[in-house]
Amino acid sequence: MSVHRIREYPDPVLVSPAEKVVDFDDSLLSLVEDMWETMAQYDGVGLAAPQIGLGIQVAVVGWKDRKIVLVNPEVIEAEGEAVQEEGCLSAPGIFEKVTRPCRVVVIAQDEKGVSQRIEESGFLARAIMHEIDHLQGHLFFDRLSPLKRRFLKRKIQKRG
Repeated sequence: MSVHRIREYPDPVLVSPAEKVVDFDDSLLSLVEDMWETMAQYDGVGLAAPQIGLGIQVAVVGWKDRKIVLVNPEVIEAEGEAVQEEGCLSAPGIFEKVTRPCRVVVIAQDEKGVSQRIEESGFLARAIMHEIDHLQGHLFFDRLSPLKRRFLKRKIQKRG
């Protein structure tokens, strides 16, 4: 296992939609292990493959006793709205209030290719949606008003 460098905005891999995973092999198993280790090292709750430079649809979410692997995820249900502050390992030091669904149902595969239906609410629903956004080439500030988004993007780019 190894810890990978976290890519930060405006790295192009973060703003491009990720490709579906077709090969469920040992390299994918190894990647998922590396992602868990990287996420822990950076004290995150979730991590998407684009954040470590890989444009494929793989994400992990770990919180309390839950460890969720999302390969090729698809949201099939989302309900309610909740506003809560979010941050992101790819935009360190930036925190903003973001509106997300209160409850989500996602179908995805695990790292072995087994299909799974994941239903979560509250914080885990938020974390799952945050990571799925990464797989679609979006960061949390893309969910803010256009004015706020432009301001934050400029602020991040100036310090880089």
